[in-house]
Amino acid sequence: MFVEFLDGPARQAGTLYILGDLFEAWVGDDAPGRLGRLVARHLKNLAESGTQILFICGNRDFLLSRDFCGQAGMTWLEEPRIVEQAGEPILLLHGDVLCTDDISYQNFRRKVRDPDWQQRILSRPVWWRRLLARLARLMSRRHTGTTEATIMDVNPQAVAEAFRTHDVRRMIHGHTHRRAIHDLQIDQRHCQRIVLGDWHETGSVVRLLDDEVAMLIVTRDDNQAVELRLQETAAPLA
Repeated sequence: MFVEFLDGPARQAGTLYILGDLFEAWVGDDAPGRLGRLVARHLKNLAESGTQILFICGNRDFLLSRDFCGQAGMTWLEEPRIVEQAGEPILLLHGDVLCTDDISYQNFRRKVRDPDWQQRILSRPVWWRRLLARLARLMSRRHTGTTEATIMDVNPQAVAEAFRTHDVRRMIHGHTHRRAIHDLQIDQRHCQRIVLGDWHETGSVVRLLDDEVAMLIVTRDDNQAVELRLQETAAPLA
C-alpha cells in the first residue's frame, strides 16, 4: 500500500515528511534487500515528479544514512524539525524521546544513536547484522508484551517540556503508532499533539493545507485503489 501511496496520493503534496520507522528494521545501506530497493525506487520517482521528501530516522531505521536518502531522493534531517504552516510553527519529531518512563528503551536509544557504536555494528558482516536485528525485534516484542502500555507511551511532562522548549503549540510525531489528535492545555495555551499511526492494515498521514490540519487514513476503495479518507480535522488553535 505504501508504494501505491507514493505513486498516487503523495504526488499531490509539495513536501512529504517521513518521521521515521520507514522500515521494520534497517541493518545498513549496504543491505537494503528487495523491499529497500523497491521503496527507494518509488521514493525517487516521487521526488523526480516534483515532491520534496524529507526524512527523520526512527528507532527501527536509525542505521539508515544520508547515502541511502540520496539514492531514494530524500533529504536526511536532524530532529527535531520546525516547519511553519500559515505562520504557525509546528514541531516534527519521531517521538521516542517523549517516552521517558520507559527507562530501558531510553538506555537502548542512547547506545544505538552513538556514532561509534553504529560504526562498530556496520563493520560487521551483513549476516551478523541481520541476525542481530532479528534478536532485537524478538526482545522488543518481549519488552512490549511485559511492559505496561502507559510506560511505553509519551510522558506528559516530556510533552509539556517539548512545547515549552521549542515554543510551539502544535507537534506531530510517530513512534507509538497510536493515531490521534490530542488537545492539551500547556501553560494556559491551547496546544495539540498529533500522532501518526502504523501502516499495517491502513496507513495514516497528516495533511497541512493552508490553515487546515487534518488526519487522513490511507486505505483502499471498492476497486482496491489506494485513496485518502478524512478521519479528523484538527480544531483551530485558540
